[in-house]
Amino acid sequence: MTTDGNGNGNGNANGNNSGNDSGNDSVSVGVLGLGAMGGALATALVKAGHGTTVWNRSPGKADGLVALGARAAATAGDAVRSGDLVVVCLFDHASVHEVLDPLAGDLAGRTLVNVTTTSPEQSRELAAWAERAGITYLDGGIMAVPQMIGEPGSSVLYSGSADAFRRYEPLLDLWGTSDYFGEDAGLASLYDLALLAGMYVMFAGFMQGAAMVAPAGVTAREFASRAAPWLTAMTGAFQEYAEVIDGGDYTVEGQQSLEFSDLGDILAAGSAQGVGTDAIAMVQSLIRRQIDAGHGTEGFARIYESIRRPA
Repeated sequence: MTTDGNGNGNGNANGNNSGNDSGNDSVSVGVLGLGAMGGALATALVKAGHGTTVWNRSPGKADGLVALGARAAATAGDAVRSGDLVVVCLFDHASVHEVLDPLAGDLAGRTLVNVTTTSPEQSRELAAWAERAGITYLDGGIMAVPQMIGEPGSSVLYSGSADAFRRYEPLLDLWGTSDYFGEDAGLASLYDLALLAGMYVMFAGFMQGAAMVAPAGVTAREFASRAAPWLTAMTGAFQEYAEVIDGGDYTVEGQQSLEFSDLGDILAAGSAQGVGTDAIAMVQSLIRRQIDAGHGTEGFARIYESIRRPA
């Protein structure tokens, strides 16, 4: 996840550097893209003592990094040729190709770590492009905002070349907990976007609630003070829902039924307050599909089937 437009699988990398390069070994790195996230990644590398050459399309963004000890490259090609590892954090998939396609020859024999937000299919396409050009490719999904880089709570999901991940794992760990999901270059992006889907729906739910109480004179800040601990406590239900979903039996005892979960009262209250109800109406539609199909006495987790198999 990035904020400047630039996201447990087959192995968890937390602190396990066995067989890898020493964490004290300096690596020469070229960083392309110095938006908020790219700048944070480069800053962590410079502070750790890695020789870091940086490039950005628009001038001026390298000044602070140069003051820390980075070298500013005049061109993207200069940054690519500066070392064996190249980190790309650009606006989108198209901008990655725009910058890197002319540099395929310079990238050959090097390792490319792409942390630009892309779809799984775009990540796979970039991996195939890199393979044809003789470039070792690792795709990354950043689960953090720029100010979290290198701090507790930051994590980066990777997929693609296992050799590249193992070789550069100590460096990657500078940004946050590193998790590797396998050779399929699209898996890190898939996990990244799936986790973001949950986050955005949660945020929309908070905003739905804040809008409902606003006409009663309740500020969003006041509502947040109650919503945050409540929603945090409710995340404990994830594992329970997961067990039901994976088991495929929505009739097990102890579940709240779909009929009991009907959200008509919430929709009516929102309408009475004169606010939109789109966010909660979306959940109600998932519930109603399963009730209308005859599953009203089964558990709320069954709305997963409404999502898994859309009409």
